[in-house]
Amino acid sequence: MRQLSVISTQHSISSLLRRQLDGVFAIRTLRLDEFANEAPATLTLLDIDLDRPKNAETVRQWLQRRPKDGLAIFAVNGGSHIQTVRAYSMGATDVVFRPIRPGALLKKLLAKNDVSITRRRTTAIDKSNGIIAGITALQHMFLAAGEGEPLEPEVLTDAGDALVMEIERIGFAEWVHAVRAHHSQTYQHCLVVSGATAAFALQVGFRSADRRRVAIAGLLHDVGKAKVPVGILEKPSKLSEDEYAVVKRHAEFGHEILQMIEGLNPELLDMVLHHHEYLDGSGYPHGLQGCDISDLTRIVTICDIFGALIERRAYRAPMSGRAAYQILSDMGSKLDRDLVREFEPLSHAEFA
Repeated sequence: MRQLSVISTQHSISSLLRRQLDGVFAIRTLRLDEFANEAPATLTLLDIDLDRPKNAETVRQWLQRRPKDGLAIFAVNGGSHIQTVRAYSMGATDVVFRPIRPGALLKKLLAKNDVSITRRRTTAIDKSNGIIAGITALQHMFLAAGEGEPLEPEVLTDAGDALVMEIERIGFAEWVHAVRAHHSQTYQHCLVVSGATAAFALQVGFRSADRRRVAIAGLLHDVGKAKVPVGILEKPSKLSEDEYAVVKRHAEFGHEILQMIEGLNPELLDMVLHHHEYLDGSGYPHGLQGCDISDLTRIVTICDIFGALIERRAYRAPMSGRAAYQILSDMGSKLDRDLVREFEPLSHAEFA
């Protein structure tokens, strides 16, 4: 029987899990003041105070010793981006929302692909400087945005440079394969879109500074989702109308967040606010048309749509590059037709 180590300050959690998961796992409870002296198990649940992470570095170092295919699932408060970011920065491979439901936890522990996903993460992501830099930038952005603090432009610049270099080295298809191993659906989408923008910029011959600019735009475009509840963002089914209305506000939230960065290119601010606008005026939040939509925004919009279509979602399989491109083409006057045609070669890659 596989062992599940539970590190928690609440005795009731351990008792609940023993009652519900008895016979499925051998559950071992460790106190917060004793876990560091024990070897990490293949399966670990950590239900600790993430708002006052006094033992953060100890936890991080301890989890680095876990088995190669080990899972570390952290309990976080639903809707708390700050706790989610802190959990992943400490070594989480997944999160479960409080109050912990044994059924939801069991599903994560017995996920069909849990071992292969963990292995891909250690081989694909950890060896990619571009992805590491992108994840670092995204964690920094979401944490700073959640706490109402200004973002550091240097983090974005470093991530943009590293991302462009990685796309040049491995190509867009390999980038997507590596990114798909990432734990967070929101981060995964931002990484796919930033990779698409960098690949597109390289394909059409943008100079180095412009390639970095569009890569940063891809990372930034959904920063406003830091203010959307995680439970809505990563819901494993289609959103209700009310939930979708909340998500749509992320463009305005992102614009508000980025206004705190001194000296940020105004074009990036405009892109974050308007990357869901369409040339025919049917987009949001302002129903802009034609020449009111900048070239950078038009590029990010195309990459955003394409990225969403080729991503794996809990409620649907990913589309092939060709099928996703056909949807872009069928959108007609909503998108910049010339840019869509220039994007077409990127759709030939094998993403499945």
